[in-house]
Amino acid sequence: MNSHLHPAIARIGFQLRNRLHFLSSRQLLVSGSLLLAVALLFGSSWTTPAAAQWPTVELNTPLPPPGWAVLERELLRANAAACREYYQHYFDERGYLQCVERWGGDDGPDDAIENCADWPILHALGGADDVLEMYRQAWEGHLEQYTKARTTEVPFAREGMYYREFPVMFDWLHNSEGLRVFALQGLSDHDNPRFQQRTRRYAGLYLNEDPAAPNYDPEHRIIRSLFNGSRGPLLRKATALDWAGDPIQVKGRFQPRHGEETWQQMLDHFAEYNDIVGDHPSNLCATSLAMNAWTLTGEEKYRRWLLEYVDAWLERMEQNDGIIPSNIGLDGTIGGETDGKWYGGVYGWNFVVTNPVNGQLSFRTTVAMGFVGFMNAYVLTGDEKYLEAWRNQSRLINSHSREVNGRTLYPHAYGDDGWHQYTSQKYNANALEIWYLSMNPADREEVGSHGWINWLEGNSPGWPEQALRGEFATIRQRIAGMRADTTTPDTRLADDPMRFNPCTVTVLQHLMHGGISPGRRASILNCRVRYFDPARRRAGIPEDVAALVDRLTAEETELVLVNLNQLESRTVLVQAGGYGEHQFAEVTSTADETAGPVTTRVDGPVVRVRLAPGAGGRLKLATNRYSLQPVLKFPWQR
Repeated sequence: MNSHLHPAIARIGFQLRNRLHFLSSRQLLVSGSLLLAVALLFGSSWTTPAAAQWPTVELNTPLPPPGWAVLERELLRANAAACREYYQHYFDERGYLQCVERWGGDDGPDDAIENCADWPILHALGGADDVLEMYRQAWEGHLEQYTKARTTEVPFAREGMYYREFPVMFDWLHNSEGLRVFALQGLSDHDNPRFQQRTRRYAGLYLNEDPAAPNYDPEHRIIRSLFNGSRGPLLRKATALDWAGDPIQVKGRFQPRHGEETWQQMLDHFAEYNDIVGDHPSNLCATSLAMNAWTLTGEEKYRRWLLEYVDAWLERMEQNDGIIPSNIGLDGTIGGETDGKWYGGVYGWNFVVTNPVNGQLSFRTTVAMGFVGFMNAYVLTGDEKYLEAWRNQSRLINSHSREVNGRTLYPHAYGDDGWHQYTSQKYNANALEIWYLSMNPADREEVGSHGWINWLEGNSPGWPEQALRGEFATIRQRIAGMRADTTTPDTRLADDPMRFNPCTVTVLQHLMHGGISPGRRASILNCRVRYFDPARRRAGIPEDVAALVDRLTAEETELVLVNLNQLESRTVLVQAGGYGEHQFAEVTSTADETAGPVTTRVDGPVVRVRLAPGAGGRLKLATNRYSLQPVLKFPWQR
């Protein structure tokens, strides 16, 4: 039992635990029901030590429901309703995706669960309870489905595409996509024993806690291959078969999203994807596994490994004149597996391949994915060095610009003949994320025009309602596409339904959380505030409540809260950051323009706000960012 429970419940739990191994299934059911009944009896009256210390803000002044508030609540409802229909259409009662299971970079296990991308954010915002139930079942189902699924030709997946509930070995472009749901499950479901076990196991794969999966070399501080996972690193050149998967009939049966019409074309797609041995920046996405384990357990080993690995890459950037290299050899040297070329390797700075469908050259690099690791390190430390390295890299790359016919062009790739892939767009990978973390005006300039940020700066006053209305159109169009989908389970690949996934939360994430999208890189949730419902003991804003974060600076957060229920009051806990990594110094509340502001000292990560029926008001929160240890526990569990 958790130590914060009412003493009566704690005593019952202790007695039940001591007798557990003597009880039959029926006795367990009865005893569990008794415990639940006692919990409900005391649930409305007990106060945790943390709760007693939460500063409380009272908002009692009526506020007519603003348009944005009504739209937010309806968008949460519409998202959940659409997800239900989508789930019933494409998943069965086991959580299996109804498709032909395959291994490969075009279509594989990662795509199966990516069909539920952003569902954890929807629930964490305040979406319906069954959103969590559905994506949890889909996660469990796809683990079983792809552990049973086996290749006939691809050697390392012949005993299952998953092993120990994790991809056997693949690159982190695909691993990240397949972990998008799991990476955020803890926002709502951190108490789930299976989630806790997997969080430790997955992180342990990169701390060398599994002897069968020596992915990490602590001496050279490298992940030893672009292909890595639960069966360890692949320490040979990859073949097209490793990437494309087993032979398959394509034309007349499937419609691969990459355009291939034959299995040979699928092989040709990956014909040049050979140099995978050694470390690559995209492997830095694996640090999110350690980040999740740290927020769950607080065990120092996860934090230590994460910073050790990111700092190794920071040193390599410094050694390579400010540019992150795209290959580190097994001996720890830059370019060690690509003939000394720092820009070599699959998905490297010079990875230009031939598209077999149209014969054209395609530039495919994933080096920018490495910023996820630096972002995690910054959240842990607040140290500017992790941002400055990437700022400096962009400056260096853009310093090689050229004037062509009166236009300034900027490079995006580097090869044997120097910089190439010139375009009119400055190299500014991760500019939005860098600005969001730093709140530096100079970083803001690098982002350029951005609807949400423009509005935060006082421009485009109608943007929130306009953007929210646009999200409804997206949901409607995707469900219409799903209903018109003529594929059947035996003519459907795992990524076919993905374009119809109706979950649409980016604007809600901006407006309600004051945050940015984690994207497809298995990133943690980066946001300024998050909400909890103390009455229902769950993550997410309470029913009938809407929130609008309309000002962000390095030191302040401003938001408006409103209770749309005209008959009942609501209480919401406002947390500083997605994981309580920020601290509120004080909160100044303004119920209406005629009332004077009231300032309350906080000095912590949580503020409790009580909203009278139909009431609302503004909160100005002095915020010390990245000053606390991030944790997954709900506020009443700390």
